[in-house]
Amino acid sequence: MSTLFEFLPIGAYRTSPSGAVLRANSALVRMNGYETEAQWLEAINTDSDAWYVDPRRRKELRDLLDRDGAIINFVSEVQSPRRSGQILVREAAHAVRDADGTLLYYEGTIEDITASHLAQVALTESEERWKLALESTGDGVWDWYVQTGVEFYSRRCKEIYGFAEDEIPNRSDALDGRTHPDDVAQMQRDRDAHFDGETETYTNEHRILCKDGTWKWVLTRGMVISRDAQGKPLRMTGTHTDISDRKNAEALIWKQAHYDSLTGLPNRRMLRQRLDAAIQHCQQSQQDLAVLFIDLDHFKEVNDTLGHDNGDLLLVQAAQRILDCVGPDDTVARMGGDEFTVVLCGAHDARQVEVVLHNILARLASAFQLGSEQVFVSASIGVAQYPHNATVVEELLKHADQALYVAKGAGRNRFSFYTPALQEAAQLRARLAADLRTALQQQQFELLYQPIVHLATGHIHKAEALLRWHHPQRGTVSPAQFIPIAESTGLIIGIGEWVFQQAAQQVVQWRGPYGSDFQISINKSPVQFHRSEKTLDAWSLHLQSLGLSGSSIAVEITEGLLLDTNEDVTQQLGALRAAGMAVSLDDFGTGYSSLTYLQKFDIDFIKIDQSFVRNLKPASTDLALCKAIILLAHDLGMRVVAEGVETQEQRDLLLAAGCDFGQGYWFARPMAVAAFEVFMQNHTSK
Repeated sequence: MSTLFEFLPIGAYRTSPSGAVLRANSALVRMNGYETEAQWLEAINTDSDAWYVDPRRRKELRDLLDRDGAIINFVSEVQSPRRSGQILVREAAHAVRDADGTLLYYEGTIEDITASHLAQVALTESEERWKLALESTGDGVWDWYVQTGVEFYSRRCKEIYGFAEDEIPNRSDALDGRTHPDDVAQMQRDRDAHFDGETETYTNEHRILCKDGTWKWVLTRGMVISRDAQGKPLRMTGTHTDISDRKNAEALIWKQAHYDSLTGLPNRRMLRQRLDAAIQHCQQSQQDLAVLFIDLDHFKEVNDTLGHDNGDLLLVQAAQRILDCVGPDDTVARMGGDEFTVVLCGAHDARQVEVVLHNILARLASAFQLGSEQVFVSASIGVAQYPHNATVVEELLKHADQALYVAKGAGRNRFSFYTPALQEAAQLRARLAADLRTALQQQQFELLYQPIVHLATGHIHKAEALLRWHHPQRGTVSPAQFIPIAESTGLIIGIGEWVFQQAAQQVVQWRGPYGSDFQISINKSPVQFHRSEKTLDAWSLHLQSLGLSGSSIAVEITEGLLLDTNEDVTQQLGALRAAGMAVSLDDFGTGYSSLTYLQKFDIDFIKIDQSFVRNLKPASTDLALCKAIILLAHDLGMRVVAEGVETQEQRDLLLAAGCDFGQGYWFARPMAVAAFEVFMQNHTSK
């Protein structure tokens, strides 16, 4: 907005979605007879309908903006209490939306065209009065003898293009020959339409090459004032009006509506237009195309650790790397955030597409130099192909998004092609999401408990609470299926609260028979850390109301959460420890496993992921890794739990390596409350 407000000689404004005027530049304030922006804002927002002579014009403008997203050449009569009489204005505006399509505000320009309009009216009254009036408004006047090609230009007409009086010959081709090649055909059509009597006046907008080599936009208007006996034009007079400022403003508005301001790439709106045009071309030429959805992996971590300026710099570099991987006829667009879309035209088969995909993955996996910092990200890509997967824009975009979901779920830094099975999976996720909304209310959830065994003594003073969903039609739904859905929909907040309360109640019942130090571990989603408010205070109060200390509950988190430098996350982790609750780092070794994070945060337990335990053998690499993790944890004052212990040999190797606790099928499967109590009774009686 700084360009529009600070430099435009014509009026510029910004309004809220409801129509309230938020900003107005000095040109618009002066146009309405006011001295300050605040004065005019107060007046216009008090009675905005009164500004238009015809109040219906305001609604017509809003309706066109809502329908088309942008509008130009909207002409209305307006009035202001600070000016006598009415003025004629031309408006150009567009709707500004965020990446999700939500309307943020409207912005546009207003040009006072009263003088030009009055001049045009004067044209019909008297040729001499018309010429005098137009010269007084700053327009250039021309007088063309059509049959001979002689054309006279006023001094102002020549000055518009930077020429002195004697530098332009009195010939019609003197300025016609300087017309932009792209504008010549339309200019000739408009002239012919007036010559043939199809229009009352000749009107055309085109570019003319100035003396200094720049192009200037002009509005030319004229009228044939004499014809021969056969009706052919003999003489025509008219004007040139410099409209460069308006055209530049319109171009800026159009660019802001169709291009991403950061990367300069087409935005979502322009992508749809390009993709629609590409599909039509492919239909005519019987060619294929591919749509690629690209999502940068771990971009948020760059933003959080290095700041948004460096994040923006990475996005600009990523955009250029993607552009370098595609052809001149292909389209690369930014959808918002760290998401890009590519339209590959003429992609005949999957092998050709795969070459491009591998190139993009390789380029984006290379180091990004952000000032003095060097960072690494990767990309996940979803691919849909025309006409094999879909033949319309909406379906292609939807299928590419579904394929992207699979690529991200498969471990990132990879691509996935759409298949009909993905559509079925997406529909299943949608149905599960709908069913999940009532699952808690209908008591379809259950907590199972798996004992955590002290390896040296065999004692059990801990258990992990594991959530299960018993769907009335589908049976037991895997947590791997429904937890991501619960996180993406926000339902995990309510579900997580229910898990905590159930686990806390269970500790009350079990601390009597199993020891006053019995502890239950619950998993807390990263979403709960970001979207819950005052949860920890409520948890502490709830435990106190049950007569429990904070040590009765351990909270298991994932390594990915530790990458989040959000201060709220850091404070919540600190608050857990302050409340006496233990913090356990789950699935250690499968994520980032950075020593920095282990030193930065207070962690009580590290849980070695079962992928390391599964293949434990004497002298194996997995055993060496487990020993290293155990030694590291102990040096940092942490205890270690090994997950997925399924054999006596694994248990013995872990014990010999100094591991503190074990959890897995070798000891017991996850059990319902009654079964767990039977297990504990049998265990303690041995």
